[in-house]
Amino acid sequence: MMLPGEGEGGGPITRKRIVLATVAVAVAVGYYFLSRKLGSLDLQSLLHDISHTLGAWTYLLVGLFAFAETGAFVGLVVPGETVMLLGGAVAGQGAIDIYLLIAIAWFSAWLGDTTSFFLGRRLGREFVLRHGPQVGISNERFEKVEDYFGRHGGKTIFIGRFISLVRAFAPFIAGSSGMQYRAFVPYSVLGTGLWASAHILVGYFFSRSIETAGKYAAKGAFLLATLIVVVVGIVWLYRRFREPENRENAVRWMEGHGATRWLVVLGRKPQFRFFWDRVTPGGTFGLEFTSLMAILAVGLFVVVAYAVAVGAHPGPTPGDETAQEIVEHLRSGALTSIAKAITWLGSGGVVIALAALCAALLAWRRRWTEFWVLVAGMAIALAGVEVLKEAVDRPRPAGGLVDTSGSSFPSGHAAHSVFYLWLAVTIVLRLRPGMARGALVVTAGFALTALIGLSRVYLGVHYLSDVSGGWALGALAFSLPAAVGLVVSQVRQNPEQ
Repeated sequence: MMLPGEGEGGGPITRKRIVLATVAVAVAVGYYFLSRKLGSLDLQSLLHDISHTLGAWTYLLVGLFAFAETGAFVGLVVPGETVMLLGGAVAGQGAIDIYLLIAIAWFSAWLGDTTSFFLGRRLGREFVLRHGPQVGISNERFEKVEDYFGRHGGKTIFIGRFISLVRAFAPFIAGSSGMQYRAFVPYSVLGTGLWASAHILVGYFFSRSIETAGKYAAKGAFLLATLIVVVVGIVWLYRRFREPENRENAVRWMEGHGATRWLVVLGRKPQFRFFWDRVTPGGTFGLEFTSLMAILAVGLFVVVAYAVAVGAHPGPTPGDETAQEIVEHLRSGALTSIAKAITWLGSGGVVIALAALCAALLAWRRRWTEFWVLVAGMAIALAGVEVLKEAVDRPRPAGGLVDTSGSSFPSGHAAHSVFYLWLAVTIVLRLRPGMARGALVVTAGFALTALIGLSRVYLGVHYLSDVSGGWALGALAFSLPAAVGLVVSQVRQNPEQ
């Protein structure tokens, strides 16, 4: 017989348990009536109405929330994922462009991270610890995130973007902890890009058919339950195997069974450990590799987005029209002569000749990694230009100041010009590390790449979007083999790993 105030286990019935039970019942009742109510609504029609009500304002809404998620710590109150999903759903109804929406969300989220980073550098952790409790940010909550960041370094910026609490604070803590911005930015670019794209695309695809989404709801609930079980299991295993004795016992057990022995053998291979360390964001190698992956991701997105956009509407974009208006006000005889000289440096014949000379010098010095990166990068850029020109087949602007042929997108000169930037960076970071005035060399390479592309807009033979697509193509063409070459060179230099 239970005494008053005791539960079945003989323990006291606490107020917390009563509150939890009440909340559970309320949620169940609310879900029952809400599901009955939603069942009578035409959700597809409702989403259609919302989409056309928001219209182009969705760009602003998504951009503001993507920025404020970290730039103003709004993510602590309103998760940005909700707005990203809504934006994707609006795009799925055809009211706005999905590629432009992702670009705005990506840029705004990165800008929010950057703002939070420099706020952290300016104010420091003492500011949050002193004023945080006034806005619901307890010292304990902040210190948990700070401890997580301190233990995991750069990967917190990347992985933390998908964890609401960590996401809101991580850029600020990175700035206040003294992290260099050049070490921060590649993780931020990759993290914000994946985060924004994933949530917007989910909203985009499911908005096409709410009924289809409903059919998957039950499967989603099952998967969610499975995920919870898996996460709980992982946490339990992690806590158990923190003890060296438990790890040793587990390894001995796995070695004694044929079905699991191969896992032990694989885990002990130096190549496996080396690969795992290299693909995990963080560390000296991770920073360089992640930087290349960030460049590759941005370049690939820009190329695909522009190819789809101008393929569907070959005319000038609003940005192209603005650039053309600026050019018309700047044109003069002297500038035209300078532009013709600069654009010559980006022609295929000149760049290929210079690249061949550089490749010969690299081979002579036995710098095989840089040699193959150069050869592969030029091959990808040249082939990519031809393939995209044929696939998109965009007419060139009328009234060009030099003779041209072929379609407009992408600009081959802009794609080729990335060679100069690659050469400058390779000299400073790989061939002559620590050289005096290295920043000046990189700046010169960047300026030449930019001027060659802009000269094509000035001469009226390409739109600005053609040039932007060309730059992006060149960036991904060189970053992909550079990432592969980086891994290969590390493996060769560290055979014992």
